[in-house]
Amino acid sequence: MKLYIDPGTGSMLFAILVGTLGVARFAFKGAFVKLKFLLSSGQKTERDNKAAPLVIFSDDRRYWQTFEPVVRELTDRGFEVSYMTASPDDPALRAEYPHFIAQFIGEGNKAFAKLNFLRATIVLATTPGLDVYQWKRSKYVKYYIHLPHGSNDSTTGYRAFGLDYYDAVMISGDYQEQAMRELEQLRGLPAKEAVTVGVPYMDEMARRFERSGSAAGHERTVLVAPTWGASSIFSRYGTDFIDTLLATGYHIILRPHPQSFTADKELMDSLMRKYPNSGQLEWNRDADNFDVLSRSDIMISDYSGVIFDFAFVFDRPVICADTKMNVDPLDAWWLGKPLWAVTALPKIGPTLNEENMAGLKALIDAAIEDKSNEESRHSARDETWAYRGEGAVRAADYIIKKYTELTDAKPEPEREPATV
Repeated sequence: MKLYIDPGTGSMLFAILVGTLGVARFAFKGAFVKLKFLLSSGQKTERDNKAAPLVIFSDDRRYWQTFEPVVRELTDRGFEVSYMTASPDDPALRAEYPHFIAQFIGEGNKAFAKLNFLRATIVLATTPGLDVYQWKRSKYVKYYIHLPHGSNDSTTGYRAFGLDYYDAVMISGDYQEQAMRELEQLRGLPAKEAVTVGVPYMDEMARRFERSGSAAGHERTVLVAPTWGASSIFSRYGTDFIDTLLATGYHIILRPHPQSFTADKELMDSLMRKYPNSGQLEWNRDADNFDVLSRSDIMISDYSGVIFDFAFVFDRPVICADTKMNVDPLDAWWLGKPLWAVTALPKIGPTLNEENMAGLKALIDAAIEDKSNEESRHSARDETWAYRGEGAVRAADYIIKKYTELTDAKPEPEREPATV
């Protein structure tokens, strides 16, 4: 008989193990430092207790696009950046920026075990769940800042308590602060800093799109890029949806969320066997989604954050499937009111449901050819993508200012933001 341990108990056991190992580690380290102190005639080196100015932690290789614009801005100003990744194939490990060091710190719990005793002034991360499960706040870190990897409201993008124990959150639009404050009041939490910086990676994507020029002529292309789990298009509509797509005669790109290949592995394996790559259909798993977004005429999705990348950067329509998103495990459940994403999606394009599924081709054609929703799409973009073109500069300004406050270091001059 197999022993089952639920996630909460597993996290508790892991925390106990990490704590025990941490005590042993620092007892050994303390003895070692004392011995070195005696052997060096009492001359303690500064290196023994030196904290990194800034550590960026990434739990997946795909988030390098989120961090790279900020890394480039900081290192251009001579600010030291240490980058720790849980992905052995993270592109950051090959990046060559001055004042920048990247290292692979192991996957899963091994990475968190290292982070739990990290020495740094500031930690910047896009990973939710700090101090909730395996990832604990280190007493040797002064400040934790969250940088979202999308422009959507975090209450629909993260599971409950995802951002509760960060000290600051960089937001993309002012409306996001209201939801954050309501959750803090409901849970009796101290107020975090909310810093509106925009979306650095979308600024970068917009510049790439502007430089790339218009796409060459191609057959009409439909990109399907859903979220994962029970609310995904693939989980809700399955093979009937793909059959209907293929019946349109258009070129179809299926790009599942990366988490689908873990959480929904059986479903993904089944779909990929039944619908292999062909002249009409392709499966896309590129780490960098720019190419697949730029060559698609329309996207069909559900509640995935990539909707906003496509609609706002490339200014193209999105058909959003009504898959009855379950908000029970999310922060959104606590708020009990219409969410920004739910109110924004109708502005971006039409809704797909079981009733109009048979007419999918006509729905696709109308969404592409009808320009009447451009104005409402731009309105939604303005709500959630503040300071377009300035995100990396504003993020770097805040990090340097906060580091100065925490260390009484000499402040760096602020730079003029670029424009898209």
